[in-house]
Amino acid sequence: MSKLITLKEAISKYVNDGDTVYAAGFTHLIPFAAGHEIIRQKKRDLVLARATPDLIYDQMVAAGCARKVIFSYMGNPGVGSLRIVRTALEKGQLEWEEYSHFGMITRLQAGASGLPFLPMNQTGAESLENANPLIKRIPDPYGGKDVIVVPALNPDVAIVHVQRADAQGNAHLWGIIGEQKEAAFAAKKVILTAEEIVDESVIRSDPNRTMIPGIIVDAVCHVPYACHPSYAQGYYDRDNEFYLQWDKVSESPEATQKYLEEWVYGVQDRNEYWEKLGAETHKRLEVKALMSKPINYGEY
Repeated sequence: MSKLITLKEAISKYVNDGDTVYAAGFTHLIPFAAGHEIIRQKKRDLVLARATPDLIYDQMVAAGCARKVIFSYMGNPGVGSLRIVRTALEKGQLEWEEYSHFGMITRLQAGASGLPFLPMNQTGAESLENANPLIKRIPDPYGGKDVIVVPALNPDVAIVHVQRADAQGNAHLWGIIGEQKEAAFAAKKVILTAEEIVDESVIRSDPNRTMIPGIIVDAVCHVPYACHPSYAQGYYDRDNEFYLQWDKVSESPEATQKYLEEWVYGVQDRNEYWEKLGAETHKRLEVKALMSKPINYGEY
């Protein structure tokens, strides 16, 4: 049965006020379009979890969507702080939990495995243990040194963007692989956005690339260019200029709200957003084809 619906419908149906939302993707395949739709629908009191909040959570906090952030490393990659989230934290306007990158992934792995927690090796980040009481040390039951344990993370909703998927939600992704698989398996509901919707035969032609199986997906949304200003390997490049521009925009609450009014509330969907960016930006973000070598799965 097809799970294809619009992104607007998916956010309306599966993201509720107060939910814990995990927008997956590590520098790559970040689901900005879904974040913008959450802003447009004025979802409130969300717990935003992500292993590098990136600009999307800066924008969602600026729009008043969040009451808490759960994260590992927070910044505008290659530029500096996430000014809006940092200011909200410093003013006590936002609850927060911080982990190491591996701590966040371990939390998702525990959630995906149906376990209450998972152990980790000790790290040099003892200050995180002092700041976050959910990071604990327990004795190794086999007699070794103490281990760090972190609690499972089971988001109400995981949002994952992929290069291509079929209508049932079986999805291929390639390039930098982040925590998409762990987040999807740990979540109660999964919204999948895709650059392309393809026939099931395309997915079956390369089963090892199927990182997300349709059995865990609740909604499939065809959303080309959903990652901008992030990137989708093989489809369009990272918009480094935008990341630099956002650092200036986010210095001012007035400039930030003006951006949201024009680029989020002021457009109906991702298609209109992409067209508004204009031909010059489209050209700048084009990527040349660089095909991988074919592999032979054999036929029986």
